Amino acid sequence: MTAPRALLKAWNIQARKQLGQNFLNDANLARTIVNRAAITENETVLEIGPGLGAMTVPAAKAARRVFAVDKDGRIVELLKTELLAAGVDNVDIREADILRTNLDAIAHDAGSPLVVLGNLPYNISSQVVVRLIHARKGIDRAVLMLQKEMAQRICCGAGSRDYGRLSVMLGYCAQTQILMQVRADRFFPAPKVDSTVIGIVFLRRPETTADDEALLFKVIKAAFGKRRKTLRNALSQSALNLNAADCLQILNDVEIDPMRRAESLCVSEFVHLSNRIGQYYSGVPVRTKTRWS
Repeated sequence: MTAPRALLKAWNIQARKQLGQNFLNDANLARTIVNRAAITENETVLEIGPGLGAMTVPAAKAARRVFAVDKDGRIVELLKTELLAAGVDNVDIREADILRTNLDAIAHDAGSPLVVLGNLPYNISSQVVVRLIHARKGIDRAVLMLQKEMAQRICCGAGSRDYGRLSVMLGYCAQTQILMQVRADRFFPAPKVDSTVIGIVFLRRPETTADDEALLFKVIKAAFGKRRKTLRNALSQSALNLNAADCLQILNDVEIDPMRRAESLCVSEFVHLSNRIGQYYSGVPVRTKTRWS
């Protein structure tokens, strides 16, 4: 691969900080990341933010087809030239915002579940992960490079100070794993923090199934919206339209101490809580007594 510094200079392009553009400058590392995705010749890859093609080229050589989505038109034109020079002709480059791209349509075009690759811009990484969760019926797995802190939040378990909304959402529908650490100096321009590559394998069916997945995600958001408050207070002060007394009884119904905080609940507890709130919305009354004082 051509060194990013030289390539950008030749094209008179400056990386845009607002787009989170930090390009991999190590071809061996790029190949290693792609190899961790275990792409086969019959699979289709969706690459988010292909940049200068460091991962695009090895991915295209391994896969049947690659969809590469990048919103920067300057980079798209440069990437086309780099792919031509590499002799790669199975990449469909789309100049688009990944947050507005129809992922279901891409999966439909692929004809099989996607393998997602991405060196995600730090400023939209959480939004991208949420979009992948919602589109997971068309996605088999993902290998993503994220800010180290974000990766830790995603892969940690209940009880950790890093445990949060994304931890629970992914814990519900996927298995996650930290694959490798990447130093900041492996990029140009170098970011201020190191990165981490994680693997996500989406489950065909959650271990504990929510009656209403949209409600589950709302409950998770509400619980962590005021994470320093007790569950009773966090839920009653959220957009769930529950008063404090009903929150107390609902939590009692699923045997969760209302004085606990969101970070102490495991995924299955969130599912049971969400299911009980759904029943309450449907008219199933709460109990009249509580085991918690």
